[in-house]
Amino acid sequence: MINQERFLHTLQSEGVKFFTGVPDSYLNGFCNHLLGNVSPDENVIAVNEGNAIGIAAGHYFATQEMSLVYMQNSGMGNAVNPLASLVDEHVYAVPMLLLIGWRGQPGTRDWAQHELQGEITPGLLELMHIPYVVLTDNDEEVNTALKHAVAEAKRNRKPYGLIAPKGVMAGEKLNNKDQVYPMSREEAIEVVLDHMADDTVYSATTGRATRELFFLRERRQESKKNDFLNVGSMGHASSVAFGIALAKPERNVVCFDGDSAAMMHLGAMTMLSKYNLPNFMHILLNNGAHESVGGQPSAGHLIEFTKIAESCGYNTVSRPVTTREELIQAIDILTKKPLASFIDVRIHKGLRWKLPPLDFSHRKAIDNLTEELKQKD
Repeated sequence: MINQERFLHTLQSEGVKFFTGVPDSYLNGFCNHLLGNVSPDENVIAVNEGNAIGIAAGHYFATQEMSLVYMQNSGMGNAVNPLASLVDEHVYAVPMLLLIGWRGQPGTRDWAQHELQGEITPGLLELMHIPYVVLTDNDEEVNTALKHAVAEAKRNRKPYGLIAPKGVMAGEKLNNKDQVYPMSREEAIEVVLDHMADDTVYSATTGRATRELFFLRERRQESKKNDFLNVGSMGHASSVAFGIALAKPERNVVCFDGDSAAMMHLGAMTMLSKYNLPNFMHILLNNGAHESVGGQPSAGHLIEFTKIAESCGYNTVSRPVTTREELIQAIDILTKKPLASFIDVRIHKGLRWKLPPLDFSHRKAIDNLTEELKQKD
């Protein structure tokens, strides 16, 4: 891994002093170094990558200073629209650096959901006429590349990409455990499994929720045929659950969402205002952190998700729940209501490191789910 202190110092000495983006496990060293060395006003953790591009553009308009936007390559899709229609050199011509973690790099072993994105990462930049460099694990080479990237971005008034392969921007994980709330994510998931009907369909969000649901099923010796594991496409697990609930009104459908994932595409919650889906329960596993990629803070514990949900047409119990007993009571109350329901479950941070990687056949899993839903027609 490169020296993150030197990396940041070079950026700052070249005039790049504002940072925004979505944390990524491949950029963990850099993201955590920013947390400890840059003020929150100069390191804005965005809800999605397009949001970060917009923030960087606004910073440039106000200060004439370029920013660095960090993201995993899986988030490039969120960034394409503002990159092509806001900051492009033929529109508002905004210089910025794009630091992109390269999951699924060809020739390296990664999970299926990263393979296509890894293959097309350089090509996406090329299609948008954004020059780029692939960073190496060499401080001198990276230092030279950074200076060149800043100079080119400023000269051409356009973005410049810095693609970071695995290991280059790595770092130690934060000590992210706390006991602010008594329940863990795994405990909350198990409470729901214990108190919903056996044929309930579950859609679990990207990250630890998918892994914990998967291995809870194995520990409990239960079938996984009713489970959709949203291993990619962060922020879309609730939309998948919505689609299933709308098509199968006779089935209970539960979404296990995360606070960072829900905020990434918060507009999806507004769909409930137009539909009557009493079979849909949206459960937010809210630990106030981007836990799966390093533990950087989110706004999850700072905003009133319950009030947002109520304004979108969900039934709620009017407050977050924080204990097993409160969660059980909320499930009992809301499953008897005539509309879709939402529960903000406040949980503590902390990971079960003993969980193995999530290795399964995506096609087999989805075929099992579709067959199960077909049989109930």
